[in-house]
Amino acid sequence: MKKEIRILGIDDSPFDKFKDKEVLVIGAFYKGGIWLDGILSTKAKVDGSDSTDKLLEMINQSKFKAQIRAVLINGIAFGGFNVIDIVKLNKKTRIPIIVIIRKMPDIENIKKVLTKLGMKDKIRLIEKAGIPVKIGKIYCQFSGCSVNFVKEVLRISCTRSFIPEPIRIAHVIGAGIIDGESHGDA
Repeated sequence: MKKEIRILGIDDSPFDKFKDKEVLVIGAFYKGGIWLDGILSTKAKVDGSDSTDKLLEMINQSKFKAQIRAVLINGIAFGGFNVIDIVKLNKKTRIPIIVIIRKMPDIENIKKVLTKLGMKDKIRLIEKAGIPVKIGKIYCQFSGCSVNFVKEVLRISCTRSFIPEPIRIAHVIGAGIIDGESHGDA
């Protein structure tokens, strides 16, 4: 795999779950883990169900789409529980989708919370993404690629930390826009 593989890293921005109706979503388009080449953005509803469609629109309408070889997403949901259907996202973009997770989630607890909140339908999307696989210091879910592909993409894109640089920068940009400055918790 080339060191300059084109990667789109996506993260949602900080939001107030009690006040905000939408969350800003930032995409950082990178050459490998070294060169920022463009920025994409969209908005998704807090605890909504439009994140997959918003990402499809953002990616498929981008001038960068033909170059993107992998999409890295920070977590499987935006704006709280707006769960992303990574299988649908992969099929409708024809690009491998990789979800980056810092620590193993408590899936059973998440299912209980979703059921309690009346969002039981979102459990299917989490299960559809598969059991997170530990790769290095992080966990990943993926669609449209192999674990070896994921390892290669991570090897190339994790240049400053164990979080891929495209996701780290998407996080920094989102925090800077929403909070006025970024924080060191990417």
